[in-house]
Amino acid sequence: MSGKSFFVDLTKCTACRGCQVACKQWKQLPAEKTRQLGSHQNPPDLSYTTIRLVRFTETGDGDAFSWLFFPEQCRHCVDAPCKMAAESSGNGDAILQDADTGAVIYTDKTSELDFDFIRSSCPYDIPRQDAATKRISKCDMCIDRVRGGMLPACVKSCPTGTMNFGDREEMLQLAGKRLAEVQKAKPKAKLVDMEQVRVIYLAEMEPKTYYKFMADAGGPRMYTRFAALNKFLGPLRQLRG
Repeated sequence: MSGKSFFVDLTKCTACRGCQVACKQWKQLPAEKTRQLGSHQNPPDLSYTTIRLVRFTETGDGDAFSWLFFPEQCRHCVDAPCKMAAESSGNGDAILQDADTGAVIYTDKTSELDFDFIRSSCPYDIPRQDAATKRISKCDMCIDRVRGGMLPACVKSCPTGTMNFGDREEMLQLAGKRLAEVQKAKPKAKLVDMEQVRVIYLAEMEPKTYYKFMADAGGPRMYTRFAALNKFLGPLRQLRG
């Protein structure tokens, strides 16, 4: 499998939110009006204009207390359920997958899709919709920067080495090497869904400890039966004319 991938080493994340700000700046996305909810996480969730969010989670008490940081974004699934869902609804041009990088890209035609159907197809609960235009958004791997030979904005801005990006095989090797190092002190550390996605997280605890939708098993709903059925029936329909 070729293309590009991210390797996100959560053991190095300090929640500086440089990646979150850089994403907003490069995409020229507006800040959100929010309020204090008793957490440093801000804004409280992903939205149409916040496609990258550093999540904060507190776990344990006393000496066992730990503060976990999770910079969340679209995982750019190798076989993207949202793309399959769009195709099954007859609008395959709404969600594309770049042949060179593997990036999953939402176009303006997402406004024609059933948002609930698309969101429900995502095991990581990523897609968000603009109420006015009905367009759906998420991270696009900074495809414009990558095609120009630059790093994604989030990776370029990261000061700790948490965010890494490059050819997939290179990232898999880096992830495997780093996992072996971390497991010496944290034997439960793991790489999350590495075969399924292009955004590979190294977590020192169980993924659900960071966030309920961090791993595929914790997703809101797996790929819908309707979309799956249409994927397999599509070629048969073409043969029948």
